[in-house]
Amino acid sequence: MPASIPRVSPFTQAVVQAVRKLYPEKLADSSFDNTGLLLEAPYRQQHLKNSVLLTVDLTKAVADEAISRGDSVIIAYHPIIFRGLKSLTQANTQQHTLLRLAQEGISVYCPHTAVDAAGLTDWLADILTCSNEFGHPGKSTLHERSIITPLKEPVEGFPGAGYGKIIRFRYPQTLGDIMDRITSGLVLPGLSVAVPQSVPVGKKAQIKISSVGLCAGSGGSTLNGLDVDLLFTGELSHHEALAAIEQGKCVITAFHSNTERLFLMTRMQNKLFPELQKQIDASIKEGTWEKDLTSDFQINASHVDRDPFEMVDSPWKGW
Repeated sequence: MPASIPRVSPFTQAVVQAVRKLYPEKLADSSFDNTGLLLEAPYRQQHLKNSVLLTVDLTKAVADEAISRGDSVIIAYHPIIFRGLKSLTQANTQQHTLLRLAQEGISVYCPHTAVDAAGLTDWLADILTCSNEFGHPGKSTLHERSIITPLKEPVEGFPGAGYGKIIRFRYPQTLGDIMDRITSGLVLPGLSVAVPQSVPVGKKAQIKISSVGLCAGSGGSTLNGLDVDLLFTGELSHHEALAAIEQGKCVITAFHSNTERLFLMTRMQNKLFPELQKQIDASIKEGTWEKDLTSDFQINASHVDRDPFEMVDSPWKGW
């Protein structure tokens, strides 16, 4: 390979720098998470476009989408490599996807819990406390917020970052009103809801809620044991939900990735565009940007990424 051709796409390098600026890897929970540049694909000059694809999960369908579009890099919220690999084979579907992307020159970056700590949790709190539509908060109800799990070591420029939130309303809200805010804000047809078994039919939506513990994705480890009226997360185990309602709490779950996906479309995409422009402009000014590349680029959310579970009404017509 000629020395003048870089091994890694200059555009991909700029994307990684931009994401790390917005969601530093120091914000991630390193006790279990695997964030960062998980696939640094070889640079195939003039083979791919200067474009980014945002997705929650990097599935075969999303990989097909990125390949057909000619994207240079995928930002996948969930790490496709979560634990150590001893081999890369075609038999494993995720490894097969990684091999295909490497062959095409498409890199993969995963920010995961760094995003949780730096904005996603507050975005969910905005939805829970505001009249909103398509992820855009409206007028807020009076409330206070606190972090469930603060960062062990503060990160400069990100005061108050951490995992999970507790919301305490100044005036109690009805469970029905909170459900309306969530379905509207996350654009969902319905929710999974559990309430104490002593509450009669017809009275459940009128349950008064003064405090909420919330966490994106799978919230059991973060929310268990909280002294709040309502637990809101993507998913909670059967036994965790039973324990909660027997303690007099309510539970709302929206399916794991439904608490995350719209954030990519409404917040991350909008924040990434100007930051990436800054990184590219700086590279051009420094003369480190390839002459055959321009500052024109695209950032798109995946059209095929979706939660594996669907909410299906009975009878099953049209499903």
